[in-house]
Amino acid sequence: MKNRADNSFKDMTFYIKRALNLAKRAIGHTSPNPMVGAVIVKNGKVIAEDYHRKAGQPHAEALVLKKAGSEAKGADLYVTLEPCCHLNKKTPPCTKAIIEAGIKRVFVAMIDPNPSVLGCGIKELKSAGIEVYSGILQRQAMRLNEAYSKFISTSIPFVILKTAMTLDGKIADAEGNSKWITTNEARKEVHRLRHSVDAIVTAKGTVLADNPLLTSRIKGGKNPVRVVIDPALEIPEDYNVFNDSAQTIVVYSKSDSKEKGEKINKLSHKGCKLMEIENSPIGLKDILYELGKFHITSVLIEGGSSLNSRALMERVVDRVIFFIAPKIICGSQSLPVTSGKDFYRLNEAIQIDEIEIKRFGSDIMINGLLRYF
Repeated sequence: MKNRADNSFKDMTFYIKRALNLAKRAIGHTSPNPMVGAVIVKNGKVIAEDYHRKAGQPHAEALVLKKAGSEAKGADLYVTLEPCCHLNKKTPPCTKAIIEAGIKRVFVAMIDPNPSVLGCGIKELKSAGIEVYSGILQRQAMRLNEAYSKFISTSIPFVILKTAMTLDGKIADAEGNSKWITTNEARKEVHRLRHSVDAIVTAKGTVLADNPLLTSRIKGGKNPVRVVIDPALEIPEDYNVFNDSAQTIVVYSKSDSKEKGEKINKLSHKGCKLMEIENSPIGLKDILYELGKFHITSVLIEGGSSLNSRALMERVVDRVIFFIAPKIICGSQSLPVTSGKDFYRLNEAIQIDEIEIKRFGSDIMINGLLRYF
């Protein structure tokens, strides 16, 4: 019996892992929906597998049930997220289709945090006599849809702070040179990261210093929305962030942008959206709240020392990704990763959990979730 149980567990994790790998194919494309993969297995054989591709299109469960047809009766369904059961969306509830198809057992990686589901999908399946097992590779499933989980629960985007630094913690030398601290391999990973998020947030200082494009330059990649914090609207209209390669939202302060009507008109004519914030200085929490109204579920902060510090001191960052190059440039005037007078005492320092370390060429990437005291 022990061997049977072990084999059963191995089967569960094997097929859920397969479903997770399917879901990952949609990275960057499903927002504000989650990424979901599904596999139907019968008599130890995969008879259908698929994944959700885009909001408004069929869910993974619907796709595999259609592929399986009558073979779905008596089969097992492995899915990365609890099947939906509510009606307030464009697609029909998956629970009903699963029940009607005659699925015998359902294996779920994680509960759907959407308040309209949140365990109700599993309850409905069980009420119909279907065996349901949940929590299989739950941590991996939660990591895959961490942005969706935060947004659906709070209406606030999930925030990643990304930076590239030297071994001595500098993001630019004393003359302002920052290209290129990291290797080409690390920069390719950044482009993949940009593709995976809904928006990039940067500030005036970085734009004026580097004139970046802030686009995802990978095959098949999408360009995230560029969110540029420019309180007094000082960035020239011919800068790259205002070109038509991606949508741009310009955040400005009502009090700092007096007599800027002409500039606002020019930016609007270029296709930019303008976000006026009452407060000065502009708070990142205010920006994130407004971005949530646009159904932006994930944000990548790419800025300089000041923006990095503000984000960390305002406690809006959920995950950090630091690329560390084996270089040392020294100098008190060289730009550090963070700046300003505000700081955390050592016994109150932000902790990094669930740390992942990878190498890209000669660079090291440290990736982890933030835990604030």
